[in-house]
This record gives sequence, structure tokens and C-alpha cells, in this order.
Amino acid sequence: MKYAVIAEHRLLFSIRAMCRCLRVQPSGFYAWLKDPLSKRAQEDQRQTELIRAAWSEKLHDDLADMGESCCPNRVARLTRLAGIRAQIGYCAAPATMEASHPWRSTTRSIAGLTRRRLTRPG
Repeated sequence: MKYAVIAEHRLLFSIRAMCRCLRVQPSGFYAWLKDPLSKRAQEDQRQTELIRAAWSEKLHDDLADMGESCCPNRVARLTRLAGIRAQIGYCAAPATMEASHPWRSTTRSIAGLTRRRLTRPG
């Protein structure tokens, strides 16, 4: 984050002065310019792409079968950060009401799906 601020303002201020104010080494900034992502971040990106390609119930087992070494917690963290979620259940038709119910029901068709809406008598 500090390096990004230095890179953003490097035309306005001296790099050495900004490094001194932000208490970082100039050599660290220049190393970050060459390769802004750490090895772990690069590995996370690579494994996230593998997770998207091999999505199933047992993700960690699938990655282990592919020869990847990562713990289940890392897989969970990467899926959460990437916004990958399992589909839970399927969209089922809503339950119907019995005719003995004191309210009457009316049906509406929206995009081919029939939905029941309860209305009070009267």
C-alpha cells in the first residue's frame, strides 16, 4: 500500500523523501516496481484459476490429485476472496395452499413460472 502511494506521487515528490516519510526503504520500492506481487500473491492467483477450473464438492482433494500442495484453509480463503460459492439447492416451485384455507388464492404467471399469491376474502 505504501509503495502504491509512492508510485502515484513520484512525479510530485522525491522518491527518497517519500520513502523516508513512510519509513520504507527505497530499495524495497524499486523491487516492488519490478515485481509488485509477492510470490505468495502470484501463487494465490495461480491456485485461484485452478480452483475455478476444477470446481467440485471436494476442491482440496481435487487440487491434491492435480499435484498441488495447499491446505483446506487456504482453499477456503481463496474461494471466499474470489467470490466462488457452491450452488445450494435448486429453485423449486412454491408450495400450494389447501382449498380449505380461509383465504382464497390467485395464481399469476411470470416468465412461465406459476406463483400463488394469497389475498384476503372480500
